[in-house]
Amino acid sequence: MTAPTERTSGIVRAALARLPVAAVVAETSIREVLPVSRTLGPAALSYVSPRGFRPLASGALPVEQLPSDHMELRRLEWRAGDADAGEAALDEITSPAFVVREQGQVVAAAGYGAWPRRTAHLCVLTAPAARGRGLARVTGSAAVAHALAAGLLPQWRARRPASRRVAASLGFEALGHQLSVEMARQDTD
Repeated sequence: MTAPTERTSGIVRAALARLPVAAVVAETSIREVLPVSRTLGPAALSYVSPRGFRPLASGALPVEQLPSDHMELRRLEWRAGDADAGEAALDEITSPAFVVREQGQVVAAAGYGAWPRRTAHLCVLTAPAARGRGLARVTGSAAVAHALAAGLLPQWRARRPASRRVAASLGFEALGHQLSVEMARQDTD
């Protein structure tokens, strides 16, 4: 659990202590004990080691590198829509973006944000019209290889089953779950 202040942390800790462990990642259970305004998740948190990584064979599809702030990534996000773009969070990557193009357009991209404790939080997005053809696996594999070469621990956060399958195909193992909540503001006057 993380919270912005010690006071908020204490409130959340006391509320969650009333729940069984399995209920801590269930939105309905959390809403029963905390004033929640919105949630994100739950999501599986998966990790891969250099030994467990199953990269795609090179040459599966040509993968190009773009700077993390490249305009073509914003175009891909626009085509994917706000919900998918927000979930993928390509706008938060600190690594290069690893992309696949079709007919000159970027149709899939992956990268990672370098987080504390040498964690590489993976961000992967495929245009809706290009899904189901393994492009997330191609770009994700390139991003994971880059993170491992930099000595980082790749983390894959996934809510959707398709994303969880991509992570598993690359050797990621689910080691936990995450539910992010935004608590409703309450007046303390």
